[in-house]
Amino acid sequence: MAIEFNTIQKEGLSVQIANAIRNAILDGRLTGEERLPSEAELAERFGVSRSTVREALKRLAAQNLIRSERGSAGGAFVNRITWSEATDNLVTTTRLLIGMNDIPLEDAIEARFALESAALPLAAAHRTDAQLGDLRAEISRQRDPLTSDEAFCASDVTFHSVIAGATANPLLAFQLSAAFEAMQPLMNMLVYRLRDRERIADFHEALAAALEAHDSAAASVSLEALSAYTRELAAQRRKPKSD
Repeated sequence: MAIEFNTIQKEGLSVQIANAIRNAILDGRLTGEERLPSEAELAERFGVSRSTVREALKRLAAQNLIRSERGSAGGAFVNRITWSEATDNLVTTTRLLIGMNDIPLEDAIEARFALESAALPLAAAHRTDAQLGDLRAEISRQRDPLTSDEAFCASDVTFHSVIAGATANPLLAFQLSAAFEAMQPLMNMLVYRLRDRERIADFHEALAAALEAHDSAAASVSLEALSAYTRELAAQRRKPKSD
């Protein structure tokens, strides 16, 4: 059992026990689907009551780190987090971080495009014909005058998430897609009255063409042009309205 039992203090015991088990999970000492010792065994090892252990397990369950199963083969098990769940958590955390800490739009724009720019060489090298088809489909959707602003925003996120997937690196794609889903809607919401949708589709067209040609340098130029346009929109938004 790879949990440290000798570091528990007398105050906040359930929190400390939960943290000890959580650290074992995060460090990989407890793996997905592994069964935890019983409440009685944990209580004996930690030198606390079963009610304290039960409270610690409730905390871990609330964080979706463990689950309880009934029956003779039941008990508490370490959850195996899915990519979808991890993405949702990261998106939520990023949005909260931006919203609650008053991060300037310009900083969000800089971070969002810096992340994608770093991934373009891999995307250019590994993109598939199917992914190119997905990019073209989103561009077509963006050029459709019947596409609503909300649908355009969703298409924008999907377009760049396809590029993230084209890196063929699941961890990188996870980080990028979560960043796009967290920040792109925010940027679209703030500048949608100012943006030229056809111009954005043109930037996307150039970016898709560069990826099709496996040309990461051209892709970087196209992405930088899109980034500059986005920064331009942010600057326009800050200008005071004339009387």
